[in-house]
Amino acid sequence: MIVSFNPSTGAELGRYPLDRPEDVERKLQRAAQAQQAWRMRSVQERCVLLAEVARVLRRNREQYAAMITAEMGKPLAEAEAEIEKSAWTCDFYADAAPGFLADVRVPSNAADSRVVFDPLGVVLAVMPWNYPFWQFIRFAAPALAAGNAALLKHANNVPQCALALADVFREAGAVEGLVSTLMIDASEVAGVLADARVAAVTLTGSTAVGKLVAAQAGSLMKKQVLELGGSDPFIVLADADVEAAANMAVKARFSNTGQSCISAKRFIVEDAVADRFVAAFCAATRKLRVGDPTDRSTTVGPLARSNLRSDLHSQVERSVSAGAVVALGGHPVEGPGFFYAPTILDRVTPDMAAAVEETFGPVAAVIRVGSADEAIAMANATEFGLGAALWTGDLERAHSLARRIEAGAVFVNGLVASDPRLPFGGVKQSGYGRELGEFGIREFTNIKTVWVGPAH
Repeated sequence: MIVSFNPSTGAELGRYPLDRPEDVERKLQRAAQAQQAWRMRSVQERCVLLAEVARVLRRNREQYAAMITAEMGKPLAEAEAEIEKSAWTCDFYADAAPGFLADVRVPSNAADSRVVFDPLGVVLAVMPWNYPFWQFIRFAAPALAAGNAALLKHANNVPQCALALADVFREAGAVEGLVSTLMIDASEVAGVLADARVAAVTLTGSTAVGKLVAAQAGSLMKKQVLELGGSDPFIVLADADVEAAANMAVKARFSNTGQSCISAKRFIVEDAVADRFVAAFCAATRKLRVGDPTDRSTTVGPLARSNLRSDLHSQVERSVSAGAVVALGGHPVEGPGFFYAPTILDRVTPDMAAAVEETFGPVAAVIRVGSADEAIAMANATEFGLGAALWTGDLERAHSLARRIEAGAVFVNGLVASDPRLPFGGVKQSGYGRELGEFGIREFTNIKTVWVGPAH
């Protein structure tokens, strides 16, 4: 049985039966059959479905947003924005996919030499709870456009969202089995991945889980895309607009209650402006409102589970014991639900828990450095490499510094964010492969060379 809880109150929302072995078998068979028919449709025909999915998402936006807020605690305005971003992504691929997947002609002595993009088949998507609609849509929209089918194994604390996603595609007119939700425990993922009808897997989650899935998929010679943990640096150099950086730092750290792989987590600031930055960061953070996520004035909701809050507080306590200074917050919020006060730790050093570990919640770690070179070295001194932000007034230098940062994306003077137009993914322990953009849509394709010589 899968049980859904409201993290704002701790109250039970509902209970959902697990799929029986025969249910999983039926979904696998239907997915394989649906994909064989789907791959024969033109890209343009497939894109009609994506455009309709976008309409369904927008038509039911309030319902889906309320579901997200109830199950994982995202403030309602952010939940509505998640649905809109999901719809935008479907619209984007409905327009762009035919170009991205068009045959690429290669000059040669042959009569016709080209590269074509064939679908791989049924793709298993193991998805997290923190963006319960968007994480799946950002995979599914390009994967379906490319001719694949999708089997969703969602996080078990968002079962309502998991079931609703399959309903979205069904309402949009997808053939039975093209998009299915598996209601299974994590222990059953290995069996599904091993099934011959599953061609590939995509996973967004922790590095530890990613390694397990990668090992199994590798042993089966099945394609993987892994988007894993992150400890993103937010670098503020001495020539930056400090106030602008501090204001953006609030959004970069505390959106989605800090529960995002690409949230800024380590704020690496040059000594010359560190006091100003911390003061401005604290002042802007004090304006946040923690509380009921269904209240539109709330900007910070609860953490999704109680263990996430206790783990986060342990990281804070261990960092403070090692010498970090609590500039703001630093404690759980009393009362029902899993709330934690927006927290800024100053004078964090690289060996402290808040710098070494991924802090998945509303805690920011400020690390002071003496120069831009030291800032880049500090940014790279982590096992992760997902995103990074760089704040500087010297845009010419910014380009050279960005090339030195070990991350899948570097945003200069802006907020690190996923965008359907741009490839998204990481390096090092943050995973491999790319989602989104022209590169992402080709991840679950067979990039096939077709060489046709002259007739004899």
